[in-house]
Amino acid sequence: MSSQTIPTPQEIVEAGLVAAAGVKDCVVIVTCTAIANVRWARTTLTTNGETFSVSAAVVAIVDVDGGTAAGSVTGQIDSAQDVDRLVEAAIGAARQAGPADDAADLPESLATADWSKAPGLATSDELADVTPALGRIFVEARKDGIEHFGYAEQAVITTYVGTSSGTRARFEGPEGRLELTAKSHGRSRSAWAGRSGRRLSEIDVAGADAELRQGLEWQANRVEIEPGRHTAVLSPSATADLIIDLYWSSMARDAAEGRSVWSKHGGGTRIGDVVGDARITLSSDPSWEGLEAIPFATAVASSAASSVFDNGLPLNPITWIEQGVLRNLISTRATAKESQVPLAVAVDNLRMDVDGGHGSIADVVARVEDGLLITCLWYNRVVDAQTLLLTGLTRDGVYVIRGGKVIGAATNFRFNDSPVDILTRIIDAGDTVPTLAREFGDYFNRAAMPPLVVQGYNFSTVSQAS
Repeated sequence: MSSQTIPTPQEIVEAGLVAAAGVKDCVVIVTCTAIANVRWARTTLTTNGETFSVSAAVVAIVDVDGGTAAGSVTGQIDSAQDVDRLVEAAIGAARQAGPADDAADLPESLATADWSKAPGLATSDELADVTPALGRIFVEARKDGIEHFGYAEQAVITTYVGTSSGTRARFEGPEGRLELTAKSHGRSRSAWAGRSGRRLSEIDVAGADAELRQGLEWQANRVEIEPGRHTAVLSPSATADLIIDLYWSSMARDAAEGRSVWSKHGGGTRIGDVVGDARITLSSDPSWEGLEAIPFATAVASSAASSVFDNGLPLNPITWIEQGVLRNLISTRATAKESQVPLAVAVDNLRMDVDGGHGSIADVVARVEDGLLITCLWYNRVVDAQTLLLTGLTRDGVYVIRGGKVIGAATNFRFNDSPVDILTRIIDAGDTVPTLAREFGDYFNRAAMPPLVVQGYNFSTVSQAS
């Protein structure tokens, strides 16, 4: 392997494992990220381009006094020497660490048939279906005094995992994302639409523009609404931001230690308890078509959510909440054993279904007599982990519903509510569809959610966010 060229992912893995041959075990995770994107502001192209990067995480596992320790180091790879430096640093970090409380033998070897393939690429050709559609939208927008801001991005992230126990696993995950913000009437009106898919070519750009124009039109009529508890129609995007926060707060270890909304009074977890409406099911499956996720565990550091000792562990379909009953919490092999809960390693996708839910968001709105339509949420933060109370903002469109029709727009609000409590207050729902969470879409791109009608959503104060 020449030190003057960037090694292939497979070469990085093998070089890392050879360099770490003197320690107990080693894991090498290589991430190849290819991105093609175009960005615009004030209805004018600002930047476009392609990028490709290679990084590696090395996890060294060593014997120390009192047990087994792990150390991990991550860095960019530009040459073979970079691999050696990462391995040396990881071994040093492991020898400085104390015995790991999640120490275990690495999983049995896992081999994927595509291990030898090169990483996936994203090129400007990926934008060929999007840019003409954007051009047409921009021409019409200029005629109507509408300014557009946003971006379209095609990413392909290819992950390679090799372990000293024999695992050689690869996963290629394409991610297409479109975000559009439209402003009109001297920027006094603002609407947002987001879309995600495996490929940009799957995304309906014209449909997103129609959604924006409808929102701007609705904003022509302002309706005064006081803060307080109102029936809320949450778009799939808004639902996703709430439920992703719930998912990321569902660690079995935190629950078992009494630090979570899922902690049982008196000790233990709430697994087996009714926690929501009996129509609700929340689940993950790495094999779902259109939401495909890495089907094996990858962890560069141990935490309540993951363990470096689980790297390469095959991931299975998991039901988190089944017909309103909590069935699983995110766990590692060590957590599952210690807390006596089922093993449920986190999967990088999430789907919510509501039995009996049907129709588009327009259909759902038509069934609401009096309420507020929330298109997206922003700046969500956990206020109280024991109840999973969140605070956040509505943005770019809060619409007033009367008699099944949108009659105008209200101001934006700050909200204070808990997605766990919301599970008990769902009064209607639509079809589950792939969606892009506005707040968390950069970190969690594989979600399918329904529009929800929630009783008594707590809009605590007026917000000046636009």
